[in-house]
Amino acid sequence: MSKRLRSSEVCADCSGPDPSWASVNRGTFICDECCSVHRSLGRHISQVRHLKHTPWPPTLLQMVETLYNNGANSIWEHSLLDPASIMSGRRKANPQDKVHPNKAEFIRAKYQMLAFVHRLPCRDDDSVTAKDLSKQLHSSVRTGNLETCLRLLSLGAQANFFHPEKGNTPLHVASKAGQILQAELLAVYGADPGTQDSSGKTPVDYARQGGHHELAERLVEIQYELTDRLAFYLCGRKPDHKNGQHFIIPQMADSSLDLSELAKAAKKKLQSLSNHLFEELAMDVYDEVDRRETDAVWLATQNHSALVTETTVVPFLPVNPEYSSTRNQGRQKLARFNAHEFATLVIDILSDAKRRQQGSSLSGSKDNVELILKTINNQHSVESQDNDQPDYDSVASDEDTDLETTASKANRQKSLDSDLSDGPVTVQEFMEVKNALVASEAKIQQLMKVNNNLSDELRIMQKKASRLEKQNSTPESDYDNTPNDMEPDGMGSSRKGRQRSMVWPGDGLVPDTAEPHVAPSPALPSTEDVIRKTEQITKNIQELLRAAQENKHDSYIPCSERIHVAVTEMAALFPKKPKSDMVRTSLRLLTSSAYRLQSECKKTLPGDPGSPTDVQLVTQQVIQCAYDIAKAAKQLVTITTKENNN
Repeated sequence: MSKRLRSSEVCADCSGPDPSWASVNRGTFICDECCSVHRSLGRHISQVRHLKHTPWPPTLLQMVETLYNNGANSIWEHSLLDPASIMSGRRKANPQDKVHPNKAEFIRAKYQMLAFVHRLPCRDDDSVTAKDLSKQLHSSVRTGNLETCLRLLSLGAQANFFHPEKGNTPLHVASKAGQILQAELLAVYGADPGTQDSSGKTPVDYARQGGHHELAERLVEIQYELTDRLAFYLCGRKPDHKNGQHFIIPQMADSSLDLSELAKAAKKKLQSLSNHLFEELAMDVYDEVDRRETDAVWLATQNHSALVTETTVVPFLPVNPEYSSTRNQGRQKLARFNAHEFATLVIDILSDAKRRQQGSSLSGSKDNVELILKTINNQHSVESQDNDQPDYDSVASDEDTDLETTASKANRQKSLDSDLSDGPVTVQEFMEVKNALVASEAKIQQLMKVNNNLSDELRIMQKKASRLEKQNSTPESDYDNTPNDMEPDGMGSSRKGRQRSMVWPGDGLVPDTAEPHVAPSPALPSTEDVIRKTEQITKNIQELLRAAQENKHDSYIPCSERIHVAVTEMAALFPKKPKSDMVRTSLRLLTSSAYRLQSECKKTLPGDPGSPTDVQLVTQQVIQCAYDIAKAAKQLVTITTKENNN
């Protein structure tokens, strides 16, 4: 839900027209270019939402609009308003500035370094200053003056401050006064709706006693925001808090799965975490859900913009300096989980969150959240990065994971073949699912762009290959036309983190491209042949995506069959056991994804048990399979080109 932006609104960071994003915790509207920088800062710095293509709680959007219209941006640019700043050469960015480095440097200084925020006079005891600010916040939230409270929060006031004399928190005060926008602001800065005052009452109790029923209902939603967001991510539904339903947990297909000892150990450690450490892990997963969903909206709204480049990609959660190095590593590795692996982790967290709230506790554990993340990372055997993905920064780790975990991972993913609904689906819930299809549409748009870019790259490679054949008597030459008669060695054999594909139910039917009894063969097909087959694959994928866009589910099966034929023909070009590890891995991903795509598409056949939620999930899985096929094909083109020209 959002209003139509007025033409007078401009980007808070560069003054560009028609900003389409909001920084929720900063109370500002920002343009696409500046948003690309905000996203790279991390949610601890800036929480971004699209004004039209992201679902908004109405009062949360109203809170941001109120802050923007009342000059909240001046809080973050206080010193720049001083005429002396112009004399010193300090200025804000303008629309004509380049994103990198100009706008990026300004935005980082403004929000990350807080370089332009008004500074209080230095005092010997910072804790006293924070306490004074928090007391001011406690008094201010009873009024509607949002920008005053944001200014206090920016200076260090604590949203969860417990007033020693009053015996309650700022959120209690705002709730008693019916200040719903103040409650939204406090919640954004971490205020807990479940905190009790000195009499054992929560802000929800205060709101109900004051007759502020809308505020009370919203506070309950805020209290369950984390688990609600995770559930909606999985199945497009939210719990009915008004009627006492606080959790939706997708059902597991088989509770007697033969899990590996490693998987059992990870689940046991997850359950034995203290509540505090479990909350940390859940928050990390929440941040990853936000990153994935925001990334989908970002790609869908750029419409082939030049902004979609390596410099604006946010491939994993940015480092939060307040967290340990190990926790940051674990957070970043969450991005490597594919859709099925990540969904399994989310289900485990939702299940344990419900168990904990109902008071079914287990014995405490001395293990910390970093160890749990490390165990889960090993349990969910993650892929290494592709050639076209940015490397992790110095915090990230590329440690090898055990091959044997792949089988246990396949067993765990069987659960996701089940109906993720929690019971009969009502008309209202069906409408919610239809709204959730926006996320699938975004993924379709993203993959469309990937395919278009791949087609362009293929045409360029074809031209280069033809030109090289004419210019050189030796067909195998590098793009710099430097002859190289060396025998190609195994591509990527020295990479620390090997890429692996998932093993899915039915994957045993997939022809093994690496039969053990076949001697390794270095011979690879010509680049021209691989490019030609890849073009056919991408053309068929585009047909499938158009069918998904137009909700033509009956077209899924014929499209998947054409893709399977094209993939089989491409795989047949390669020897049974290529010398290159990377070629074998890419072929395995290519063929297994094609088989799995057929399996997913068959779920749309009439007579199969299904519901609106099922269709939503099938579409998402079809898109994921298509993406994996396109990715593997691109890898094979890149690898073959390099090896043939070595």
